[in-house]
Amino acid sequence: MNRRADVVVVGSANADLVVTVARRPSAGETVLGDDVTTIPGGKGANQAVAAGRLGASVALLGAVGADQYGELLRESLRSANVDTGLLRTARRPTGNAFITLTPDGENTIVVSPGANASVLPADVAAASPEVAAAKVIVLSLEIPLETVRHAVEAASSAGVRVLLNLSPVAPLDEATLRRLDPLVVNEHEAAWLLGEQDDPSTSDDAVAERFIDVARRLRELGPRSVVVTLGPRGAVTSDEDGTTVIDAPEVRAVDSTGAGDAFAGALAVGLAADRSLSDAAAFAARVAATAVTRVGAQPSYPTSEEVIS
Repeated sequence: MNRRADVVVVGSANADLVVTVARRPSAGETVLGDDVTTIPGGKGANQAVAAGRLGASVALLGAVGADQYGELLRESLRSANVDTGLLRTARRPTGNAFITLTPDGENTIVVSPGANASVLPADVAAASPEVAAAKVIVLSLEIPLETVRHAVEAASSAGVRVLLNLSPVAPLDEATLRRLDPLVVNEHEAAWLLGEQDDPSTSDDAVAERFIDVARRLRELGPRSVVVTLGPRGAVTSDEDGTTVIDAPEVRAVDSTGAGDAFAGALAVGLAADRSLSDAAAFAARVAATAVTRVGAQPSYPTSEEVIS
């Protein structure tokens, strides 16, 4: 690494292969789509680029293949001023995400991990000085779970704030949960953690009331703080200072791909700048709202000057 990074992201890097369709196919059905677009992505790389575009000093610890997709990702990261000194070239191919996008901006995604599956606890151990020097470490679950657990323990033991986005959703042990500050989940991941069904409530008052309760109950599972993201409805935060409903700006969504990663990256930037959790989440909601007005994941992420007010 060339410099100390305030934000270290330990996570995935994928090439997103995106095709737009009029509607998602049903089981056994074939539909025609537009030409495939290849865009740099992966939750870890997305979060790092989002933070880098906002001016944070950030590094990505992960792995890509020795192929055209790996070079695409390295170039995108470098263009966002993300330090790639901890990004290893693996023998496996770069990970891919196969994304179908519908006109309403919604998407479905299938991920082939590739090189991301080779990000091991030994990689985190080798980067222990960089991890210990960070203010915030950011993790998600597109890399092996044992690596995530190791990184959480290493960072927390060094006094580094741990932000974990539980996506794709997977079980976490109690010791890992207790080190998270915050645990970031969307409404579906929150329901999964609590062993509940998604609630179809649509009124703003019903949603706010329900997720205030959800955030509080998630904290009872162990994490020091919680953020529940609600897409265009904003977010709810819960920590020792209380529970707060965060509103999101109203925008016309074009593509929601990577919006949650934009939120997580921006949240890390706010926390690294010593903002309160609620203030950092309000900033992150504005960053994510800006991102969904543009096509793609990393290409949609705004600079500080471009963030919707």
